[in-house]
Amino acid sequence: MKKVLLASACLFALAAPASAADLAARPYTKAPVAVASVYNWTGFYLGIVGGGAWQADSDPKMKGGFVGGTAGYNWQTGNVVFGLEADAAWADVSASATALGITATSKTDALGTVRGRIGWAVNNVLFYGTGGYAWIDNKLSASALGVTISDSKFHSGWTVGAGVEAFFAPQWSVKGEYLYRSLGSETYFGNIGVPVASGSLNFHTVQVGVNYHFGGPIVAKY
Repeated sequence: MKKVLLASACLFALAAPASAADLAARPYTKAPVAVASVYNWTGFYLGIVGGGAWQADSDPKMKGGFVGGTAGYNWQTGNVVFGLEADAAWADVSASATALGITATSKTDALGTVRGRIGWAVNNVLFYGTGGYAWIDNKLSASALGVTISDSKFHSGWTVGAGVEAFFAPQWSVKGEYLYRSLGSETYFGNIGVPVASGSLNFHTVQVGVNYHFGGPIVAKY
């Protein structure tokens, strides 16, 4: 029995290398390629915007803040991004002056724009210029001897500016921009026989906003 066991062990030892040689070689597997995320700016977005405004060429200067909403759409081709954006905001931008016992106050209650945008995208960052239509809703009031009269007018004009926007999450971006707004003159108090021309109203505005982009702008690129 001992001889049989020894013989079996010897046969197994001799056969093992041959069996190992007959096994197929392990296939070569390439290491997985890292995924690089590329941002595509094309699509619709909604957001909130707020900032400050001050009059460019008047004394006393109207100044104050505003907050509101934004809607827009971008088209991207290569690194170039075209867009159309509209915003509207509640505002508290005002100035007052007193002379001869009469206090006059000019106050902008609302403002907004409809603008085109064109920019250059560097992955998740967009540098852009912008310009288009601007509007404000303004009220002029005069007070004397406890009596106040007021008249509101809608002013139309143009705006131009520049900004930068960047994605900080897959569908969220933050932006900062400067706009110069020039609004045409309107005549106040014409209905009571004492017409007062406002002259053009020119504002500097600095604003920041946060936008939500629908559809998910990240494209995985291998």
